Amino acid sequence: MIELKHIYKSFEGHKVIEDLNLTVNTGESMVIIGRSGCGKSVTLKHIIGLMRPDSGSVIIDGTDITGIAGKDLNKVRMDFGMLFQGAALFDSLSVLENVGFQLFEYTDMPLRNIKRRVAECLQRVGLKDIENAKPAELSGGMKKRVGLARAICMFPRIILFDEPTTGVDPIMGDIINELIRHLHDTLKTTSITVTHDMKSAYKIADRIAMLYDKRIVEIGTPDEIRNSRNDIVRQFISGSAEGPITKE
Repeated sequence: MIELKHIYKSFEGHKVIEDLNLTVNTGESMVIIGRSGCGKSVTLKHIIGLMRPDSGSVIIDGTDITGIAGKDLNKVRMDFGMLFQGAALFDSLSVLENVGFQLFEYTDMPLRNIKRRVAECLQRVGLKDIENAKPAELSGGMKKRVGLARAICMFPRIILFDEPTTGVDPIMGDIINELIRHLHDTLKTTSITVTHDMKSAYKIADRIAMLYDKRIVEIGTPDEIRNSRNDIVRQFISGSAEGPITKE
């Protein structure tokens, strides 16, 4: 479903990604782990076409999106849903308008049908009867779940999650993890999550890829990552201050 081939990206001469390669299979839940600032979110932005690589290819379901723009790129993006790190809700809009934003903007669906779809998506994330609320009235956990409802509203084939448990307490974080895994399994989507939270990674992932020194250095199942012999991976998953990552 998704292939990143020899991706290079730099900003003002500073390399952020260098020869990054990753394949995500159809229906797979891939988690990309790595330290803050290592390029995880930049990688997501390449996948959805918000950034273009300096060189390399981003291939979505057989289409190289690095060579397209405008309506053609927007057509590809309609297959995506995304949960942003801070939920990224529009403060001036109601929950109904936030969750159904793409339906309002890009379809001719009657209002009653939009309301029905929004209610269905909210129910899937454990929320009910909050359509008229504004984001300022919601807790952090509720905002995350509203953002998740918006991500699934357009029946996406691919969902991207950017640090989904950041900014919520551990219990709500676990609820978010459970929701992400449940939605992946029931909606049969392909998903990519970026996180530095190993508890989240182990719960969500079919496979985990470690991003370090601008490229993927190891990839495997949760059990394979837990038992990795790679010193870089072992230091990261243990949270140790001593090791090759901090000696860099």
